[in-house]
Amino acid sequence: MNRIGIVALIFALATSCGEKKSFDVIIRGGTLYDGSGNDPVVSDIGINSDTIAEIGDLSTATGKSEVDATGLSVAPGFINMLSWATVSLIVDGKSQADIRQGVTLEVFGEGSSMGPLNEEMKKRMRSHMHDFSFDIAWTTLGEYLEHLEKRGISCNVASFVGAGTLRTHEVGMTNRAPTPVELDRMKKLTREAMEEGALGVGSSLIYAPDNFSSTEELIEICKEASTYGGMYITHMRSEGNNIFSAIDETIRIAREAKIAAEIFHLKVSGQANWQKIDSVLDRIERANKDGLKITADMYTYTAGATGLDASMPLWVQEGGINDWIRRLKDPSIRKRVVSEMRSPSANWENLLQMSGSAEKVLLIGFANDSLKKFTGKTLADVAAIHGKSPEETAIDLVITDSTRIETIYFLMSEDNVKKQIKLPYVSFGSDAESSAPEGVFLKSSAHPRAYGNFARLLAKYVREEKLIPLKEAIRRLTSLPAGNLKIKKRGMLAPGNFADVVVFDADKIQDHATFEKPMQYATGMVYVFVNGTMVLSKGEHTGATPGRVVRGPGWVGASAKE
Repeated sequence: MNRIGIVALIFALATSCGEKKSFDVIIRGGTLYDGSGNDPVVSDIGINSDTIAEIGDLSTATGKSEVDATGLSVAPGFINMLSWATVSLIVDGKSQADIRQGVTLEVFGEGSSMGPLNEEMKKRMRSHMHDFSFDIAWTTLGEYLEHLEKRGISCNVASFVGAGTLRTHEVGMTNRAPTPVELDRMKKLTREAMEEGALGVGSSLIYAPDNFSSTEELIEICKEASTYGGMYITHMRSEGNNIFSAIDETIRIAREAKIAAEIFHLKVSGQANWQKIDSVLDRIERANKDGLKITADMYTYTAGATGLDASMPLWVQEGGINDWIRRLKDPSIRKRVVSEMRSPSANWENLLQMSGSAEKVLLIGFANDSLKKFTGKTLADVAAIHGKSPEETAIDLVITDSTRIETIYFLMSEDNVKKQIKLPYVSFGSDAESSAPEGVFLKSSAHPRAYGNFARLLAKYVREEKLIPLKEAIRRLTSLPAGNLKIKKRGMLAPGNFADVVVFDADKIQDHATFEKPMQYATGMVYVFVNGTMVLSKGEHTGATPGRVVRGPGWVGASAKE
């Protein structure tokens, strides 16, 4: 080889060795919390397509898009363990309230799920549409989740199959045990949902028709989910007067079905019950020591939200809303309902009584335009306007509105909230939709947890009160729920995982939602990436909708990306 050839070869080799790495996105200089709970490190992240390609010193690399995260915290996307964004994402797929808090995965399925449906269930769903109206273009749970993805959503979505949905599909809204044939069909539907990617079975046992399910029925259904690696997650049969028996039922289901179990929105409701918290936690810890896996999630407020149905006995609600209202119109039945609403009972969970007074019951959602003027008023306020008792007023409102009426109940102790936040097995869920303070969403109000649950954790309980360190809070928002749900490639910042990444200012992240003005976005979240696509940039939504269906361990399509 002549001299010119040698020089050319040396130049080519030098150029090749010095070739810079290139990424679609580089997040530079952030303080990385990988989700494990370990101490953070200052580092860079390189993203290619939908995947974290490299973590380390990328100072010599180039990115088509680059984010300066100097002085900011970088973490895996947060997981909302209890989301009711099932309808709000159909209305608006941008998931603004949660994306602005760093939530990249919404988990559905507290008792009811958006499938499987039969024609009667679809008919009932259509009749209950008020502020929101949409086509029911699916039948199974898997088809619903795929429907969201095809419409375009900014967040990822996953779901449990609802025990109440399975029961309604086969038994309807009646209070009776399923026949052996009906139970076999419920078990078959459970298997089909698991193969479509359901995370397990979810129940909500203070409400009809879930409350009509026996422990044995739930065990049989959960056995099916267990064979696919799924879990059981439950709003227990009691969170107040009978909480010990409810905990024992949850543990029994886990043991006999050989399934991991989680308690939705762990709490002890009613001031007379607040002192039970240590005994509740002791039961959970003993079950875990015995080899079971019992975990929990919670929201960061002392008030819950549900409906006025949680103030009325379950027997009057059998058959659904139309039968419920028909019974309430009967003077003799109405008299009995009022009496039972006023009397302590071990047979059902009366949230009006647990709140202590009608002044602690806030009305936030009506369908009937003539009643919307009462939005934001207490049940006591409306009772005074009508000159009737709170119980009579609640009945009148349900009859007039033809809905259960969305309601906030002030039930819990702040000391207990703090005690639960410290528990290493507790993750977090909003128990709310993910909406926006605009358009059709303004027709009703909201619980502030819909706009502030996750930011409140990081602002009030981590930064201000220092209940737990930031690295532990991030673990419980990310890898803990991902591990419990057996979700692959999410919940940790690691090469090869999906690029669900949040970048926020730990010194400034803040919730602004209050009970008086709940529909206010949190601030301090700077960038959010979902599957490698930026959906929040400098605190503003980009409009991107890269969200996908995240499927559980039983999914038969395991060769695909998830």
